Amino acid sequence: MIYETLIDAKVLATLIGTKAVVCIDCRFDLAAPAAGRAAFRQARIPGAAYADLNQDLSGPVTTHSGRHPLPGREALARFLANLGVTLETQVIAYDAGNGAFAARLWWLMRWLGHTKVAVLDGGFAAWVESGGTVESGDAVAPRSAARSGVGDGVGTGLGAGLGAGDFGSLAPTAAWLTSEEVAAATSSQGGGDAGRPMVLVDARAPERFEGRVEPLDPVAGHVPCARNFPFTGNLGPDGRFLPSDELRRRWREFLGDADPANVVAMCGSGVTACHNLLALEIAGLRGAKLYAGSWSEWIRNPTRGIATGTGT
Repeated sequence: MIYETLIDAKVLATLIGTKAVVCIDCRFDLAAPAAGRAAFRQARIPGAAYADLNQDLSGPVTTHSGRHPLPGREALARFLANLGVTLETQVIAYDAGNGAFAARLWWLMRWLGHTKVAVLDGGFAAWVESGGTVESGDAVAPRSAARSGVGDGVGTGLGAGLGAGDFGSLAPTAAWLTSEEVAAATSSQGGGDAGRPMVLVDARAPERFEGRVEPLDPVAGHVPCARNFPFTGNLGPDGRFLPSDELRRRWREFLGDADPANVVAMCGSGVTACHNLLALEIAGLRGAKLYAGSWSEWIRNPTRGIATGTGT
């Protein structure tokens, strides 16, 4: 069976140890970047490899970029090769619990054209709660990584499992927007596909969206015309994704009759926006795009508009 959105911990337990599955630990803490790797070494799903948000799932930060620019496609493919990923591999991404960081890897893999990727619902917390076994210490390098001289499962050499260009013909051509495209759409009457307005959806918490607090970026507020749907609205009290019918109800109520293909998801730096994109996929509302640079890139240009308050 192929998993393309979510997977339950008990189902994952039946797949652990098979060659066709690679688990990737995406735990991260924006306030303490080394904490995720430390947690990985302390306890993880057996056989899992680690993906660092800053180093592996983002490109280099520049004076014009946001905090987590997209990695280059070739660099990402090489990284995945080092983890033993092939075009046939079922990838399972997980983080500490709510999927905020795992969803970034989910989106990146789909951006490459690899749809056999799912997020562990409830993350590592759900794995432990379900009675799943754990391992600790340094990770054992996958075979493809070992042939490249990579010793910790997180290296930089090109592995034998996947070539950098293997995903090229499968990758979607319009999965994300630049700041210039978002600015053009927000300043016109008819941005979006087929002449219909773009619906820009910000996944940050309300207090950040409204500009009341800003713990990460030098400017508070939001992009004019953006609307706020905090990614936590996709989750139940247990930190797991709501059922697909409930997600569809919530998102349909929020979007009205807007075409999902005209939805553009953003957040602070293009990470938790992917959580909303995953929720839309689960809800069967497909075609939304990512504003990859998001708020932290938007504010790099002082001529771009800034709004505060609840928005539209």
